[in-house]
Amino acid sequence: MSLKKYLLAPGPVPVPPNVLNAMAAPMIHHRSPDFVELFAEVKEGLKYLYQTSQPVMILAATGTGGMESAVTNFLSPGDKAIYVNGGKFGERWGKICAAYGVQTVEVKVEWGRSVDPAAVKAALDANPDAKAVYVQASETSTGVAHDIRAIGELTRNLAAITVVDAITAMGVVNVPMDEWGLDVVVSGSQKGYMLPPGLAFVGVSEKAWRLNATAKCPHFYFDLAKERKNLETNQTVFTPAVSLIVGLREVLKMVRQETLQGVFERHDRLAHATREGLKASGLRLYPVGTPSTAVTAVMAPEGMDGQEIYKTLRTKYGVTAAGGQDQLKGTVFRIAQLGYADTFDTITAVAAVEMAITTLGGKVNLGAGVKRAQELLLAK
Repeated sequence: MSLKKYLLAPGPVPVPPNVLNAMAAPMIHHRSPDFVELFAEVKEGLKYLYQTSQPVMILAATGTGGMESAVTNFLSPGDKAIYVNGGKFGERWGKICAAYGVQTVEVKVEWGRSVDPAAVKAALDANPDAKAVYVQASETSTGVAHDIRAIGELTRNLAAITVVDAITAMGVVNVPMDEWGLDVVVSGSQKGYMLPPGLAFVGVSEKAWRLNATAKCPHFYFDLAKERKNLETNQTVFTPAVSLIVGLREVLKMVRQETLQGVFERHDRLAHATREGLKASGLRLYPVGTPSTAVTAVMAPEGMDGQEIYKTLRTKYGVTAAGGQDQLKGTVFRIAQLGYADTFDTITAVAAVEMAITTLGGKVNLGAGVKRAQELLLAK
């Protein structure tokens, strides 16, 4: 018998059956009245999720496409931007800026730590001509969360905008765009949205739109001003990923039914039980800073290869998690608890990790982590 598969990686994530069924419906044309009606509903649902009065652009792209649009639509070659580099995806902000001739000021953060907002303030004070601050809400590579609320407050009364990669945060934790003064917020379909990869979402404040009017970085496909105009007629500029948008409507219905608070509490409960369960197993978590609610980064036991643990989870137990990236390869492995995740995904994750490490000859408190996770989940 082939292994039953469990997808517990930080994206893509499992897709709910009702969403899969919706996406299997006959194709509709993207310029038809049926699509206009669909898009109008989705447009309002995204405002609810983003907690914004602003329209949220939908791009046929991965999250990185959304990140790129968040540079090219608001800056010009030679402009200065501050970016927080505390992991693989923070580093990506710097690479995108460099590709378009934007001068960068790096706020370097040790991997595993959250950025100190005071360090961002110091960079802003030293560079009053900076046009933007780029930061992750959840740094997927390290399992760390940054205080985007505090950073949004730093730029609220400045000319600079705050741009947030919320790709593993949106639909997982509270990211109230308007309330926190976040100017550009990027998210992606394969994470908290419980969809296949292929959609990027970009929310933009009025402050950021004013900066857009003077931006000179080249862009054609990722033209957010054109997308904003087309949103007025419930259309996209270019051919959209129709089936994914059909699925998105179902997801946004599920979010409204659960409520935002319910979504946030569920993820917080699962993340807490995962972390405490793994610690009870005798394992050490990687983050020193605030842990991400979306993904838990775990240190491989001393003398063990984290990549071997990751591979054993997949090949022997059918659990697809994630290994470490770059400097963390072999040092950590990562377990996600986001999107279409529930109590027994958490139990499965903790049990599978205990069994995989035991299989490889490592020492864990077999069963102790599962017991602790169960206790915490029952308490809720």
